[in-house]
Amino acid sequence: MEVAEEVTFSLPPEMIRELRASVAAGDYVSTGEALRDAIRLWKQKRVEDEEHLEAIRARIRRSLDDPRPNVTIEDVDAQLDTLFTRAKQSGGNATP
Repeated sequence: MEVAEEVTFSLPPEMIRELRASVAAGDYVSTGEALRDAIRLWKQKRVEDEEHLEAIRARIRRSLDDPRPNVTIEDVDAQLDTLFTRAKQSGGNATP
């Protein structure tokens, strides 16, 4: 196990109050433990955010690589008009 390194930093008073209240309530045995937990959660969120961003990038790549022709806004409007017309004619039960 690595030797712990001591660091000094400042927090706003509200955060200090919340930190101390959490320790006083027994959620953590020390402020150090609470801060280590906060850093673990921060690291986990960064990994999850990166995974989410990579999924978005992959969708964009698939979309850009899609060999199907582009659909114009006019095509979309025409398709929606057709669907709305069918829905009105069938009482709202139209399927594409």
